[in-house]
Amino acid sequence: QLQFVESGGGLVQPGGSLRLSCVASGFTLDYYSIGWFRQAPGKEREGVLCISSRGVSRYYADSVTDRFTIFRDNAKSTVYLEMNSLKPEDTALYYCAAVRYGRTCPSSYYEADFGSWGQGTQVTVSS
Repeated sequence: QLQFVESGGGLVQPGGSLRLSCVASGFTLDYYSIGWFRQAPGKEREGVLCISSRGVSRYYADSVTDRFTIFRDNAKSTVYLEMNSLKPEDTALYYCAAVRYGRTCPSSYYEADFGSWGQGTQVTVSS
């Protein structure tokens, strides 16, 4: 059974950085494409970034293209979200999940394309 545990969130000042981790268990991460998502208070969950099983990244949120990166370490069964130049509008609960079908990231974000959602890790950007 696919399971994810996210960690690395916290309180950071504007302009700061965080690295989130998404640790997989119950399956071999190598064959799966994994996405990071976020949900701010009062808003719908949105896609942020996805990384294919071959390590190709796809951005879903235009607001993070020059600040966030995604990478994976299959040996550690972990996908990371590196976040730099954080802004208050990045405040949200961040989740990871696996692409349900296929080994590439969908061209656009649709929640139904992803499954096995983790519980999330809170990121708060505030001075």
